[in-house]
Amino acid sequence: MIVGHQKQWQFLKKIAKSGKIPHALLFSGEEKLGKKKIALEFVSLIFGQDLKNHPDFISITPEAKKIQINQIRELSWRLSLKPIKAVFKAAIIDDAHLMTAEAQNCFLKTLEEPKGETLLILITEYPNFLLPTILSRCERIKFFPVKKEEIANYLKTKGISKEKIEEISEISDGRPGLAIEFLENPEKLKGRETIIKDLIRISKSPLSARFQYAKELSKDQNLTEVLNIWLSFFRKDLISQRSQINLRKIENILKTIQRTFFLISTTNVNPRLALEILMMEL
Repeated sequence: MIVGHQKQWQFLKKIAKSGKIPHALLFSGEEKLGKKKIALEFVSLIFGQDLKNHPDFISITPEAKKIQINQIRELSWRLSLKPIKAVFKAAIIDDAHLMTAEAQNCFLKTLEEPKGETLLILITEYPNFLLPTILSRCERIKFFPVKKEEIANYLKTKGISKEKIEEISEISDGRPGLAIEFLENPEKLKGRETIIKDLIRISKSPLSARFQYAKELSKDQNLTEVLNIWLSFFRKDLISQRSQINLRKIENILKTIQRTFFLISTTNVNPRLALEILMMEL
């Protein structure tokens, strides 16, 4: 079931029905909005069948925060082969902005000289990290946060309490993927509460305690998830504040968290160092 994004979905269904499918599409927007879900549904619609173990479907995901040139070379080779079950081949490149410079240049050749009928869907939060020549060859579809009411309506179909529907739709920040995670894993809700309590506590602590916390947090495998929760917390705080001094401070904190999140998500930056810089801003 697709939650929200009906304008985008109707457009995709229209081009699928027309048969005039672009060679390359670029889906952009925040994480957990449902971009990959819709990409998979779109390819399934075109193929007329489920994609599980489909020989003509290729999925590319980052390895150690990068999409390497060898992955793109293999993609190009697989796309050069004749389709087995469908009329053409399709590939989804998730986190496309994590392609290395060499991988992007290699991918550009595939875009410029497609071998046979292919559909390429690039998914990214940071389209500006892609080469302008790649962007110019893709039809771009932008995704935005979904209305709270649409997420709530989806949650109503899952037979959960009204209070839980209100809570999940509120803290999901317009991201259906996040709402589904909270629904399928209630422990994530409890974990979120703990993370926020820790954040409030550490923001009132001396710098030495913050640096110790940064050291511990830097080893957390779910560090980006923690930073996302911090972003959500301070965004809501920003909306509720009235003092201009507090507003400026919260804005600075938000910018620093966003910068830290970006560096940790897309580079091999030292997490502890990045977090220590963030701790000085809290």
